[in-house]
Parts: sequence; structure tokens; C-alpha cells
Amino acid sequence: MSQLFDLSLTRVRDLLRSGEVTAEAATAACLERIAATEPALDALLHVAGEAALDQARAMDASGPDASRPLWGVPVTVKDVLATEGLPTTCGSRILENFVPVYDAHCVSRLKEAGAIIIGKANMDEFAMGSSTENSAYKITKNPWDTARVPGGSSGGSAASVAAGQCFASIGTDTGGSIRQPASFCGIVGLKPGYGRVSRRGLVAYGSSLDQAGPMTRTVADAALVLKVIAGHDPKDSTSIDAPVPDYLEAIQGASLKGLRLGLPEQYWGEGLSAEVDAACRRAVDLAASLGAEIVPVSLPHTEYAIATYYILAMAEASSNLARFDGVRYGRRSTKSVDLATMYTRSRCEGFGEEVMRRIMLGTYVLSAGYYDAYYRKAAQVRRLIRQDFLNALGKCDLICGPACPTTAFAIGENTADPLQMYLTDIFTISLNLSGLPGMSLPVGLGRDTGMPVGLQLFAGNLQEAPLLAAAAVLEANLPAMPAPPIA
Repeated sequence: MSQLFDLSLTRVRDLLRSGEVTAEAATAACLERIAATEPALDALLHVAGEAALDQARAMDASGPDASRPLWGVPVTVKDVLATEGLPTTCGSRILENFVPVYDAHCVSRLKEAGAIIIGKANMDEFAMGSSTENSAYKITKNPWDTARVPGGSSGGSAASVAAGQCFASIGTDTGGSIRQPASFCGIVGLKPGYGRVSRRGLVAYGSSLDQAGPMTRTVADAALVLKVIAGHDPKDSTSIDAPVPDYLEAIQGASLKGLRLGLPEQYWGEGLSAEVDAACRRAVDLAASLGAEIVPVSLPHTEYAIATYYILAMAEASSNLARFDGVRYGRRSTKSVDLATMYTRSRCEGFGEEVMRRIMLGTYVLSAGYYDAYYRKAAQVRRLIRQDFLNALGKCDLICGPACPTTAFAIGENTADPLQMYLTDIFTISLNLSGLPGMSLPVGLGRDTGMPVGLQLFAGNLQEAPLLAAAAVLEANLPAMPAPPIA
């Protein structure tokens, strides 16, 4: 029973359905794993503990329910998603005492499917960061090497899945925050297309960019979780009203024969480390040997993606985070002598340095005299970036490239240089600007660092099914990833 945490979600689901494993046993195994690994990892901000065990016992009393696809499966959720009765802090001091009275839509879907929420995962404050070093509470470590970052902003989710603390986690991706930490921690991370999963209950950073998605150990696990959380939400005006395929069925018997796989020249050149390049090219060669046709494509506006993203994301952040002022939401300073001081001190005490930096930059690009020069121009370039993807996908079925230019970097390595930190997202940001789906698949360990390397796959609008199918074929033919060495 103590080794249950090693199993995939789909395997545990089958054991739970058959009655070979109880929900209480699965939950207890994850809680034991959390107790064993948390001192080294700091992946979670809140652990449900006894509440999760009580829920599991109640479920066991009524018996397995085959109509609920995640019945009895323990999962974690990034702390940016509202959870009824559990704190939702967004990794920020300004929300340290906030306990929602409702669930985010995707959390409700998980619960309806029978999942047990055992913890809230650490994150960069308000999802602003690429290393989980910007959390106001703790720095999460990578299970493969605790001197290195797990990526961000969903680093806590990635580390909790990789370390066996849960069988899946829900992360969010605004500029790569699912795919980059998935790559760094050697797991599968899927960013659905914008609108495929409702954003209701997801505390907003960049409203036109944010998207929740599954972080799992296998492609099949991701397919199962996506099926649960995807679908139209009439209470979210950005939610797409479109049928949701059976993603698990879509990956059964999949093949790469005849698949046109596009390699964008901008993702395979300068700035890419040798070990990442080698691991990803081995995966591309494998795809070719399995029948895929490798097609060169171009995404010519990629060089403008980081500037475009940070103008748009920070502008949206400055608007979204205006509500956290000590009056409408968030902690109120006790050191105030007048209204203006109360606003200033509440926000300075509650927000971290990176959040304040992005709010100020966002306010600047939206200000009179600069709106046209920066924000409007960035919105125009965003359309060009999306068109690049559509043009490329007119020549191929999927696009692939490295998820990150390097493997996980050392804790503290980039904290003094925000620009260098932003550049770690260079291969992920464009996809959020386009609104299309993408995922990171572990393809091996770097020959120099011994750290995980992720290959990124992109697909057309609402094409998560063929994306997962291709990833499943590659996964089945790649050498199995070893378990991380965390105790």
C-alpha cells in the first residue's frame, strides 16, 4: 500500500473501481508521501489531511462509483484556483486569510468526478514567475535536484506530481506556466486551447491568456483529467460551447503514420542548450521512424513574442489586481493614518516585488500617451503571431520544439535579473498569445545535468485529441522516465 503513489492515475482508478484499493488507502498513501517529501520540497501550501481522509472513508462506505471517472483519486490544485473551505492565497500575503465560499468550475468538475482534493500547490505570487521563487511563503524545490527550481508558476503542482504526492494536479498557464514546470520536473503538462476549460474561479492574472490544465505522469492520465474539466460553462463568457471528445478513446491505437510534424526554425537555433537540443532531436527522429513526416515551418514573429506578451500580460495584471486594495479584497494595513496611506501600505505589505513591478509596468503601458505606442501595437503583433501558427498548421498537423531552452536552473540563479528570467519562457509564450493548445512531454534526461527535458507539441484550435494521440505514441516508444531521486 505504501507504494501506491508510484502508480499512474489511470492504474489507480482501475484499482479503485475494482475494489482492490480503497479510497482511504489511496489517500493515506499520498498523505504519507507528502509527510515524507514536503520537508525537502515545499511543494504544497495547504494539506487537507483529516478532511481528505474523512471524505475518502465516506466514499468507501457507499462503494466505488464507475460513473465517476476519478472516484477516490487524490489530486492537488494550484493555489490560484478557488476551493470552498480551503485557503486560496495565490501565493500572496495579500490573500493569506482568504477562504472561498465556492469552488472554481474545474474544481467542481473534479469533485463531481469523484476526485479528492488533498492539497493546494505552491506557486509564484499571482502566477507571476517562472521558478516558484516568487511565492510569499516558500520556495519549492525540484524533486530531481533540490538545489534547482521546479519551474513556475505552477512549480508546486509539477513537483507534487513528480514526487508522488498526488496522482494529478491542476495548474494554470498564462505564458507557459504548465508546460515549463512540467518540462523541468519530467511530467506531462497540457495547456488546453483558450476557452476549452472554464476560467471561472481562477484568480485572474492575464484574462486573455490564463488557462487551467492537467499536470500528470502520463499522457493517458492527462487525457482522462482533461475530459473531466473541459466543457462549456454558461457562467464564463470566454468558455467555448463545443463538444468535448473522449480523449482517452482518442489515444487508443493512435499512430504517427502520415502525420506531418512541423519543426519551426526559430525554436531550434541560437540559445538552445546542447543537451536539450540532443534530447528533443532524438524524439523527433523517433517520430520520423514511426512514420511521421518532418516538415520545416516558420514562425517569423517569434522574436517579438516576449515583448508582446509582457506588455499585454502586465497591462491585464494591472487591471485585474486593482481589486486587491485592502477595501474590496485583501489584507488591510493596520498602520494607516488616512485613506491614501491605507491603500499604499496595504498593497506594499501584501504584494511582493515581482507583482508590484508588473503592476507598475502594466499601468505605464496603459497610460495616456503610451497606450498607442505600446499596448495597441502589442495587440496588433499578437494577431500576427497567431497568424504565424495558423499558417504553419496549414502545412503540417502538429508543431513541435523544445519546451524550454535549458533544463531546470539553480535556485537563485536568475532572481537578480528579471529579463533573464523572462527569457526562460521564450518557447512557451507564443502559444498563449495564439490561444491554441499545447503540451510538454518528457523525452529523457539531459546528458550534462541529468535533469528532465520536455518536448513541446502544438495543435490547431480545439485539436487537443490529436495532440494527445501523438504524444501517447511517442511516450509509448520512448525509454521510460526513471523516478526522481527524492526520498
